[in-house]
Amino acid sequence: MKHVLSAVVVNQPGVLAQISGMLASRAFNIESLAVGETENSEFSRITFVVSGDDRTLDQVRKQLEKIVSVVRVIDFSNREFVERDLMLLKVSATAEKRSEIKELVDIFRALIVDVSPAHVMIEISGREQKLEAFVDLMRPFGILELVRTGRIALLRSNEETVDIAERAAHEDPTAA
Repeated sequence: MKHVLSAVVVNQPGVLAQISGMLASRAFNIESLAVGETENSEFSRITFVVSGDDRTLDQVRKQLEKIVSVVRVIDFSNREFVERDLMLLKVSATAEKRSEIKELVDIFRALIVDVSPAHVMIEISGREQKLEAFVDLMRPFGILELVRTGRIALLRSNEETVDIAERAAHEDPTAA
């Protein structure tokens, strides 16, 4: 079973390497990974997907919480959340096929972001299943290149919404 986790970490060099190294050393495979600054530039959010049972997920969470630079770990399991992936793909597009490609782009609420005589570049975001379905429909046209971000996610409710700097300062008086 796939699990989505998010770790709010201190925004400093080496944190991602430390976390990914810890997971690799314990044979946890990261299936998806996205990192970016939060609303507070002192912190970053690392969102990743791991596979395993509940015991595996619990081990990953506990190991993450032991890392000094980790401020908070959020487990999205059994919670209401919004998740998205972003993908860019370059598809071969002859003049005869462009209208058909454009139709599919519109149906999937994607965007054509670049056009050349031989191809179109498409941007699409959404849940993993949506992106996979779009890729399957684009394959017959000829996918020339494809790149995806890792999954990102946020809880729907406000139950976990806490000022990160406030929480970090509360847990460690020398922080923030």
